[in-house]
Amino acid sequence: MDLTFLAKALAIGLGSFGPAFAIGIIGAKAMEAIGRNPESAQKILVPMLLAAAFAEAIAIYALIIAFSISA
Repeated sequence: MDLTFLAKALAIGLGSFGPAFAIGIIGAKAMEAIGRNPESAQKILVPMLLAAAFAEAIAIYALIIAFSISA
């Protein structure tokens, strides 16, 4: 029985769950901060985008790991 497909599915599934959860928290906290202090929207936007980009990089890393798994 070949478990390669199962390993790839687990790598991308678990590897994308964490970043998706993190991006959701980042967005929610940023919107909460902007809602409390609307004048700080410009100061919050750039760090929020950077944090989301770093979380997205982890998902891309998981995708690369999933592609590199071979039989």
